[in-house]
Amino acid sequence: MDDLFCIPPGRPCREKTVTDLFELGMPWFEFVLRATAVYVVVLLLTRLSGKRSIGQSAPFDMLVIVLLGTAVQNSLIGEDTSLLGGLILAATLLGLNWLVGFVTARNRRLHRWVECAPVVLVRNGKVFWEQLRRCNVAPEDLDVAMRKAGCDGHHQIELAMLETSGEISVDAGDR
Repeated sequence: MDDLFCIPPGRPCREKTVTDLFELGMPWFEFVLRATAVYVVVLLLTRLSGKRSIGQSAPFDMLVIVLLGTAVQNSLIGEDTSLLGGLILAATLLGLNWLVGFVTARNRRLHRWVECAPVVLVRNGKVFWEQLRRCNVAPEDLDVAMRKAGCDGHHQIELAMLETSGEISVDAGDR
């Protein structure tokens, strides 16, 4: 049999069977531990990168998301290629995501830490440029949100917020 099809590589070659789909390359709890560790670290890194990286995705942000998935892939699966291993990982990641949502919906302090708090970018026509820089919001992004709200200039903005979703909301007031 061709060496390319040996499972795992380096071992004597045998034919692949349907049961190989369910044969784990490591204990099931290692999948859960790996998924939990990667989830927590990626959550922390995402939190540190700020709101802009989540809500206002530029092409380079999308590239980072794709590369991040590729970078952590081996940390998650190790050398396992079984269907069952992938299903355990998927269930663990979805379970962790549900758990974080459940806990943050009931704990205000944790919610503020995970989701962060909205940030005031403009109040009564005054732009807080330092806040824009700190939140990695380009002035052009503020201008786009301003125009969408029907404002011709910053002076017409009563309140502009960088929301927890990463979107910029603009309240033009009475104008």
